[in-house]
Amino acid sequence: MKKVLVIIVSYNFEHWIERCLGSLRKSSYHVSVMVIDNCSKDRTTEIIEQHYPEVRLIKNKQNLGFGQANNIGINISLQEDYDAVFLLNQDAWIDKETIGTLLKTHQKNPDYGILSPVHLNGKGDKPDHGFSTYTGIKELYQLSGRNEPVESGYINAAFWLIPAKVLREIGGFSPLFYHYGEDTDYINRIKYHGYKIGYVPSVFGYHDREFRTADHNTFLRSEKVFLLSEYANINYSFPQAFGYGVLAAIKKAGKALAHKKIKDSVVFMQITSDILLRTPEVVRTRKINKKKS
Repeated sequence: MKKVLVIIVSYNFEHWIERCLGSLRKSSYHVSVMVIDNCSKDRTTEIIEQHYPEVRLIKNKQNLGFGQANNIGINISLQEDYDAVFLLNQDAWIDKETIGTLLKTHQKNPDYGILSPVHLNGKGDKPDHGFSTYTGIKELYQLSGRNEPVESGYINAAFWLIPAKVLREIGGFSPLFYHYGEDTDYINRIKYHGYKIGYVPSVFGYHDREFRTADHNTFLRSEKVFLLSEYANINYSFPQAFGYGVLAAIKKAGKALAHKKIKDSVVFMQITSDILLRTPEVVRTRKINKKKS
């Protein structure tokens, strides 16, 4: 039987603990569960210690962000010879057959570096908006219900099964990204090293994030993360990456200025400056990410 370590990075996890950890208790495939807490301000750690004794809880002394906290669990999984990790968002939960089916599907399709279930919204009545955007699945009737994987250019890291073999080749999340952008960068690396990314239409995960609102400031932060991920993308040559990252930021600043959006133009010029200042770090990261093991 394959050993699977479920890794959950938490920060103020209290609202979702019962649904998230409860779904893992019901999993038809036995898994080990690790919660890595990034200094929650609510009762997260207290609840886990009192009601979920089977969960291995790691309390960070500072908020390490999503990627670096996950790397703690990934390193432990490799040291303890787990066969795969399943990364699960704290605001998400799964059906009982999800992990077992993903494992069986991967055994038949080892060319997939990441496998995910179908991402539904928190109510479970339709595909998650993000999942719908990058897979084209708008309604549940479009799903085949088969166990064969469907390749996708991108799937966010709310539910990722990653085999140990892939982790040993690709590594963990890049420290270049603190929060957001880590999964985009990881997928770029997965593709560079010849693996596919996909989802299995017969199993589901539920992502409770419909309540989130995206204001203009959130959009600008996402633009910065995207441009940095383009700069670090090892599927581009460095001149291409410079164009898609740095020069694209300058272009966006000019476009905002032309539309008399002075504040946005200033933000994009600041983004340009920030990315340029990180060039030595980006160059070093690109060199590391091209290597296996």
